[in-house]
Amino acid sequence: MRMAKEEEQQWLAQRIEEGLLTDDNRLLWEMILPSRLKRMYDVLSERTRYITILTEAVDDPHNQAAVLRSAEAFGIQDVHVVTGAAPFEPNKWVTRHADKWLTVHQHSSIERVIRHLQQNGYQVYASYLGEGTIPLEQIDVAKPTVLLFGNEHRGVSEEALALADGKFVIPMNGFVQSFNISVAAAISLYDVTKRAKQVVNERYHLSLAEKKEIYEHWMKLSLSPRLRKMVESKMGGRND
Repeated sequence: MRMAKEEEQQWLAQRIEEGLLTDDNRLLWEMILPSRLKRMYDVLSERTRYITILTEAVDDPHNQAAVLRSAEAFGIQDVHVVTGAAPFEPNKWVTRHADKWLTVHQHSSIERVIRHLQQNGYQVYASYLGEGTIPLEQIDVAKPTVLLFGNEHRGVSEEALALADGKFVIPMNGFVQSFNISVAAAISLYDVTKRAKQVVNERYHLSLAEKKEIYEHWMKLSLSPRLRKMVESKMGGRND
């Protein structure tokens, strides 16, 4: 929705005072309608790196895309991917461009990425149907959390299960034993993001430095390729 001129100027002034819009990125934000800047800002304000997703050997392009779309819808910024037998090529008709607003990290080793996330303060919980699991709603979200989902047929690997901090299951009351991975990811994200917001409050959201970096990237994505190239050149060759 378009804002009145006075409202636009007031909103821009607030973002300048906040430190999100600066002289360094003025060339970008002056090219974009304030209403569009505000829409991106409102989405950014709900973004988090406190909760993230890790997929292991999810081969189906539809499932790859659906997980990304769910992550974006629930405000997740980072998605970590370890490829399996098939390349990571999410179905574009399913993502509906949701993936371009995410930071997708591709890794070659499930061991290295789990250890890396743990070293950075995350607990890793793997979706698993075997013994030793806890219900989804019992995951303690007082600590930054990674939800790990495995291959459509084999599930999470034994290696990953051994490295994970815990295993969880989505309680079910029907005859079927499991959800499709994309559905499982959506249900899991709904639960943990809702609870984490209530438990950790401001720690759930991005820092100003993180917001600024992502916001500048999003502003570039909002430009045509020709304008984007021109802006990057004038901003000293900075490229995201």
